[in-house]
Amino acid sequence: MALRIFTNLSSQFSQRHLELNRIRLGASINRMASGIRLTRSADDAAGSEVSQYLKSDIRTLKQGARNLNDGLAMIHTAEGALNEQASILIRLRELASQATTGTIGQSERQSLQLEFSVLRAEMDRISKSTEFNGKRLIDGSLAASSPSIVLQIGVDSSEGNRINLNQDLNLTAVNSSKLGLNDETIVSINSALRTTDALDTAIIQLSKIRGRVGAAQNRLTLALDGLNDRIEGLHRAVSTIRDADIAEEVAILTRNQIAVQASAAMVGQSNLIPQSILPLL
Repeated sequence: MALRIFTNLSSQFSQRHLELNRIRLGASINRMASGIRLTRSADDAAGSEVSQYLKSDIRTLKQGARNLNDGLAMIHTAEGALNEQASILIRLRELASQATTGTIGQSERQSLQLEFSVLRAEMDRISKSTEFNGKRLIDGSLAASSPSIVLQIGVDSSEGNRINLNQDLNLTAVNSSKLGLNDETIVSINSALRTTDALDTAIIQLSKIRGRVGAAQNRLTLALDGLNDRIEGLHRAVSTIRDADIAEEVAILTRNQIAVQASAAMVGQSNLIPQSILPLL
């Protein structure tokens, strides 16, 4: 092997590998310190691209979950109002039944009619005033034929990633007029009997409406559970791509530390090679 004074190829070779090993050691330290395997795109270009796409899906699905929770809150609000109206109907049925008996006088029926009218007015007030974030709920605004309230729950705008509350609820107006009670009275036995039949029909009608609301609520709850499962699965996929395996990283860190130390030692040894020329001189 040729001996040269001005060009020490062995030293240059050792220095180059020392720098490479130093870079690898720095990368290992970064991964250990951050807990992330992909600290830069160059670490795994394909994996970095895929993980970014998955993270975008996660953010979108999390917003979808919030949208579903808002939809559930809206339905809960409507359900609460319908529960109050159902209680009113039950009380109206009770008043009508009391007015049909012949043991009470006309003055008592007038008192019963007064309460009947007040409760019927309250039912209509609830229908007009119940709203969620400025949207009326039980005045017919959530009927299937009204402008749609759509919940975006998926990663794109396809039909499978959207829920139309109007179609699911078909919540027609719930008031004395729609329930056939606006002209009913209990001022006489005959009118009270007719009102009793009308109330029976109204109670059945309201029960069907509440059933649709309950079904829609169950659907949103199941959709939310499914969405959370998808989010969890995507988090798991991102973790597999991006997160560092600490046990593996410790082994790599140890290897790179040894490589740096060995390279540094070889640099020192290679720098001594030109001294072998002195005995020749």
